[in-house]
This record gives sequence, structure tokens and C-alpha cells, in this order.
Amino acid sequence: MSNLIEVAVPDIGDFDAVEVIEVLVAVGDTVEVEQALLTLESDKASMEIPSSSAGIVEEILVSVGDSVAEGTVVVRLKQADAPAIAPAPVTQETAPKVADEKQAEDINIYVPDIGDFDSVEVIEVNVAVGDVVEQEQALLTLESDKASMEIPSTAAGTIKDIKVAVGDQVSEGGLIIVLSGQTSAAEPAVNNLTPAPQPAEKMPAKASPKAASVASVASTPVMSKPGGKIHASPAVRKFARELGVDLSVVTIASGPKGRLLKEDIKNHVKKMISGASAPTGSSGSGIPPIPTVDFTKFGEIEEKPLSKIKRLTGTNLTRAWLNVPMVTHHELADITEMEAFRKSLKADAEKRGVKVTFLAFIMKALVAALKEFPQFNASLSADGNSLIYKKYYNIGIAVATPNGLVVPVFKDVDKTNIFDLAEQMGVISKKARDGKLSPKEMQGACMTISSLGGIGGTSFTPIVNAPEVAILGATRADIQPVWDGKEFVPRLMLPLDMTYDHRVIDGADAAAFMVALSGYLNDIRRVLL
Repeated sequence: MSNLIEVAVPDIGDFDAVEVIEVLVAVGDTVEVEQALLTLESDKASMEIPSSSAGIVEEILVSVGDSVAEGTVVVRLKQADAPAIAPAPVTQETAPKVADEKQAEDINIYVPDIGDFDSVEVIEVNVAVGDVVEQEQALLTLESDKASMEIPSTAAGTIKDIKVAVGDQVSEGGLIIVLSGQTSAAEPAVNNLTPAPQPAEKMPAKASPKAASVASVASTPVMSKPGGKIHASPAVRKFARELGVDLSVVTIASGPKGRLLKEDIKNHVKKMISGASAPTGSSGSGIPPIPTVDFTKFGEIEEKPLSKIKRLTGTNLTRAWLNVPMVTHHELADITEMEAFRKSLKADAEKRGVKVTFLAFIMKALVAALKEFPQFNASLSADGNSLIYKKYYNIGIAVATPNGLVVPVFKDVDKTNIFDLAEQMGVISKKARDGKLSPKEMQGACMTISSLGGIGGTSFTPIVNAPEVAILGATRADIQPVWDGKEFVPRLMLPLDMTYDHRVIDGADAAAFMVALSGYLNDIRRVLL
């Protein structure tokens, strides 16, 4: 007797309802565990709903355009009965094996959650077929535009098959490795002369006509319809915004069912720059390129490629420089008392095994200033017509690594004490230098701090990390003579530099913000008020 299995929408985050944009199976299809059944799309992401069980599709309860929520039953599956197979006669060859023989089970390893990325490049494969790996052992190294990350094995076993190679693009849920897992001993036969039924051979999954049609569409670019509904993931929309591309004028969509991909945006930009049939009102930047120079004419050279992080950081900074009108305000903060207080915490910090630096105090003072001036804790909307105010206080800290600059984000700094911040900075800084930061650890900043205090300098002009509206720079503090009304007294002065987006912040606001920030640093007790 076959049993019906109901497949429901799993936890989809903070959404009441999400639209069904694709149904990937049909009634009668045979599906396996984790096989995608539907594709949903919210205003922030598209996601596939996997099957929680293997079976045959008996009924599909939703269609394209429907809205579903967590717990909604979307598909009913029928468990297929195993076909009866006549018992084979027992011979010396077919007699049951001894109890210590084992049968291995394959284990699939998939790409875990990699944050807000459609795809990430494989830059290193750390194992080979036949290798024995342990749980949590690194299998691959991926690299995004912000960091490199290792993908660990979720189980122990022997590498049976590697599904990716260096240069491939992978995304969350993609199959990357097949393991021959830990084996289990077969049950001993009760009587060696008793005929044993042969196991039913596993039926291959039947290919869905719907899925096949999706695959064929994916390989055939289609013309997008001007004025029609634009199908693109949030990551693609963000990519287009960063490049200043209006999705409604992109004419070629090469994704499934006319979905726009990043490659479509790139190809559109290439056409704009080359002047090849650019849409009305669109044009290239008009900036002449730097001429190519043959440096070998002047002497011996050595050429080394930039790391991917440096290349893409350069692209991001250039984009910000060309799109954001920036002004830098310079200020000196008297941190004499703050430094005395910091030194008084040394014994307590040592007991906790942490080192408290200026940076933890600057983060707390910055949050206090952001609360006083909420327009700094905001981002300009994509159309430039409104300001999005944030009710949380996450601070990014620029960290130099051997591969380039990365910006880990410290969450809820307003709710974190100085010692905990110091501990987090020690852990995160090491992860950044080792290239082990996850994408989630580099997202969600309200404002970024770039500190050169341990190196030197008296001032600099940091570039705004758009879509943030300001960035705070700090250089090395120095003892300077300060007039107190009667005489010059030695004070420890910290140079601060804030670059801001002049579309959102004017000079008077910037000056008031920096005066307030300096005041909090001058008397850190005011942060508690």
C-alpha cells in the first residue's frame, strides 16, 4: 500500500507570503530527496524548495503566481512500492556473505550558505579522488569579491567523485563532492541455506519535462519586453544598481524563463561602452583610458597578478568614486582622559585574555554620534529620492590582509561592552588575515572605520563604502601642546578624518557630527548618558 507524503514550505525567513515563480516538476515525476520542486521569489531573494522525501509526484497544489507561506503544503508524493523479485537459487556464489563484509553508502556534499552571492568562483580544490577526509576538513576554497572561504566536509569518508574544478562558479546548494561514507556491517543470515531475495535496484530519477524545458530555456537567450515584468534576483538588481544600469533597458535575458543574469548586465555595459546600439539616453562614462606603456624599454620588470580581492576592491572603489560626490572633514579629538581610562582597564583585560585598543572606544563613541545624528546612520535609496534610516548600529572595520582589504562587520555595537568588542576584534582580525571570513560577516554595516593608528600618518581621505553615506578615518595619536586659557599643556590628540556623501550630508552637519564625536571621545563617560 503506497503512502502519501506531504511536502510543505520550510522556514523562509521573515516573510508572510512569497510568490511561486516556477514549478519544476509534473505529476508522475519521480523525485529524490533534496530535489528542487518549486522556485519562490520575494522582494529580496529567490529560493528553491527542495523535496523532503523521495517518491512519485501525486499532486501539485500550487501554480505559478500563487503566494505561499511557511507550512503551506505544495506537493503530495506517493511512495512507490518496491517491485517483487523472485528469490534467486542459493549457490556457493550467491550464498550470503560473511557478517564482516560491508557496504558503503554515498554521501553528497553541497555548498553551504555563502551569503548574498548568486555564484562564487572555485579557486582551489584541496582533495583528490581516493583521499580519505575527516569531518570539517577543507575540501574547496572559494573566492568572492570580498573574501576567500573554505568549504568543509560535513562528513568523514573517501572521495569518490569531485563535481567541480578550479574556475567553476558554484552557488548555495550545489553538489561539489561525493563521498563513500563510513560503512556498516551487513546483517548475518539466520540460515545460510535459506534463499535470500535480491535487493530491488534503485530506480533512476525520472527527468521532469518541466525541468528539462527550464534547462533548454536557460541556454537560449531571449529578448526582454520593455515595460514588462523584470525577472531578476536581488543580487542581480544590486549589481545593476552599482553599475548604474536600468534593468528595463537591458534587451537580452539569458536566464530561465527570461530571467536577467549578471552576465546580461555585463554584456549590456560592454555594448554601452563600445557604443554598439546603446539604448536612447544611455552612454558610456566618457573617461579616456590610461595609455598602455611598455616598461621593458626602460629596464627589467617583473609582473605579478593582483589578487581577486584587490582587483574587485579596486572596481568597487572606482564605482564609488565616480558615483558619490565626496567631501572630507578633518578634526582633532582630545583623548587624554580616554587613554588614561583605557590603561586603567589593563588588569581586567588581561584577566579576560583580551587587549583593549583605541578602536573599541572609537566604535562606542561613533555609535553615540550616530544616534545623535541619524542621517549618518542611513543610506540613499536606489532612485535617489529618499533616505533609508537604520534602527540598528553595525560598524565595519577595514582590515588589511595579505590578499587585500576586507571589511568585517561588528553587529549591535550599541549593545556590546568594551571587553566583548575587544575580544571580537581579536577573533575577527585573525579570521580576516587567514581568509576565513564568511560573506555574512562582511555585510550589514551602517558606517565603516578605517584606522591607520598602528602605522602612522597625520590625515588622509578615506573613500565612502557606498551605500553607506560616510566613513571615519583615524591616524596615529600624538602629544601636542594645547592652550587651556592660561598656558600650553600636553594633550594626547587623535586626528580624525570623515569623508561623506554630499548628496545626503552638508558641511554644517558634518562639522556638528565630528564635534559631537570628539566630545564623546574626550569624555567617554558621556556615551553612557
